[in-house]
Amino acid sequence: MSLLSEFKEFAVKGNVIDLAVGVIIGAAFGKIVDSLVADIIMPLVGVVFGKLDFSNLYVVLGTVPPGVANTLADLKKAGVPVLAYGNFITIAVNFVILAFIIFMMVKQINRLKRTEAPTPAPAPVTPEDVLLLREIRDSLKQR
Repeated sequence: MSLLSEFKEFAVKGNVIDLAVGVIIGAAFGKIVDSLVADIIMPLVGVVFGKLDFSNLYVVLGTVPPGVANTLADLKKAGVPVLAYGNFITIAVNFVILAFIIFMMVKQINRLKRTEAPTPAPAPVTPEDVLLLREIRDSLKQR
């Protein structure tokens, strides 16, 4: 079998295609959760904690040159070392929300699987020759 045909067989197997579809859907779902966190949840959390914007939380680790504004973007642009922990908080909240949503989805799928009654297997059909042999056996037992 040639290398190309082996690769083709591997690539068109169901598991590989299912995995590719899962990765694509996961990436799109991640963008939805990012938007949910950045545009809806974090502003609400910021309001609760006094109009706090997590994305601009940082600690300056070096000296700030004169004339550089004290904003995260300007400090990074000037090459000043900063510890931008606010972005980490946003990503951590994003992860917790994503994990919770996936947990709820798996829980719902498992609940639906439990409620579906398994269809009983059809009774096996006994072949005629076996039935005939049983009749002969039973009649011999009666003698």
